[in-house]
Amino acid sequence: MPSTFSCPILLLLFVSMFIASCSGHQATGPSAKNSPVSEGPQVPVRGAGLGTAQIAEYVVAVFEDGKGHLWFGTMNHGVARYDGRTLTYFTEKDGLCGDTIHSIAEDRDGALWFGGHAGACKYDGKSFTRFFDTEGRVGTDRSGTIWVSTSDGVHRHDGTSFTRFDIPLATERPAAYSIRPGRVTFQLEDSKGNLWFGTDGHGAIRYDGRSFTQFTKKEGLCSNTVWSILEDRQGRVWFTCIQAYQPATTGDGGVCYYDGRTFTRFPDVAGLSENDIYTMYEERSGNLWIGATRVGAYRYDGKTFTLFKDTDRPDLTVNFGVQAMLEDRNGTLWFGFSGGLFRFDGKAFVNVTQGGPW
Repeated sequence: MPSTFSCPILLLLFVSMFIASCSGHQATGPSAKNSPVSEGPQVPVRGAGLGTAQIAEYVVAVFEDGKGHLWFGTMNHGVARYDGRTLTYFTEKDGLCGDTIHSIAEDRDGALWFGGHAGACKYDGKSFTRFFDTEGRVGTDRSGTIWVSTSDGVHRHDGTSFTRFDIPLATERPAAYSIRPGRVTFQLEDSKGNLWFGTDGHGAIRYDGRSFTQFTKKEGLCSNTVWSILEDRQGRVWFTCIQAYQPATTGDGGVCYYDGRTFTRFPDVAGLSENDIYTMYEERSGNLWIGATRVGAYRYDGKTFTLFKDTDRPDLTVNFGVQAMLEDRNGTLWFGFSGGLFRFDGKAFVNVTQGGPW
């Protein structure tokens, strides 16, 4: 039963990104710095003949806002917005919190939040307001409340200011970790109101409003470094895990789900165990997509795993590092790769450059 209490392979950007942030200074708390924005470079996509210019070498976040605009978080190129006609880049020069953006969220007022190497920031459509001074990951709960996870801890925004959300962890350093021992990130609020957090070396943490419950490899997790957590429409909670790299590689990781009683793994499916799994996504039909590093992307319909690995640019997808997934309101599936942006045409992954095909 779970206990209850009251970088060797830099294949994906996320690993290199957090290593970079670990070498920086510690957060000093949420500071609000407002920067009016004159929108970044604009690429007139349609009819421009831009051909093969990539959105970015690494597309690490894909998000659709309430207006139907697509946002792409990149490494070193800020964030790009596609509004259906024009591709516009925003960078640190425009007030963005750094030129590497790995997480995007929208609050209940329609403001966009970005998390990256250099902190977190809010964009109201006119200006950026910047918070924190070290790497931050942004996310929302079911009510649209913004959460920001930093090296200094997890913080919840009440619409006006941030409050630190303390999560009890063992005081001793974990025996094995990947990047920053004990690092905690807010992941989701499930359909029962439980809050879930991933950690580096301490497994997953669930908060039910009264007490915290820790889940580790002992309870059935694939590893003690949890990269992402997702709840499917059946109420099962899925975990993508990566192996520990410090002080030595552990050879674990993979994907598994928790049904409220036991964990289920998939050791017989190539790439879903003993592998670094970073990304999974549930489309509206209920199918789950899982990015299996060095193998391909699986679509799971609840019974069968179907592997897709064909692309029109195999030179950009050698290691098949899927870093972000999204189904937009039109039903198009978008995939951010270590290599560029792709969309799924029903059979294979098609590279999308600054000139399309959109």
